[in-house]
Amino acid sequence: MVEKRISHLTPKEILEKEFKTSLKGYNQDEVDKFLDIVIKDYEMYQKRIETLESENARLKLEADKLSQQQTRQTPIAGNTNYDILKRLSNLEKHVFGSKLFD
Repeated sequence: MVEKRISHLTPKEILEKEFKTSLKGYNQDEVDKFLDIVIKDYEMYQKRIETLESENARLKLEADKLSQQQTRQTPIAGNTNYDILKRLSNLEKHVFGSKLFD
């Protein structure tokens, strides 16, 4: 399967991101803990997307197969009606014989 990137970042890019520190900067431990949560979410969403894309592809194939089967099994309406009328006519001739044409 060809990998499609939906987001701009990967979990690895988030993990490896370096931030500059300043005198009144953020608490580095809090930032790291938050980024850990973000990474887990990214990984979870990526797995879910892959699962759904796989299921979508499988269902499309199944729908195509069912559509092809239905096309093969559906009789042509004109021929079916013609056959029914022909059989009905033959049956009437057999049952009623010459009485129909008198």
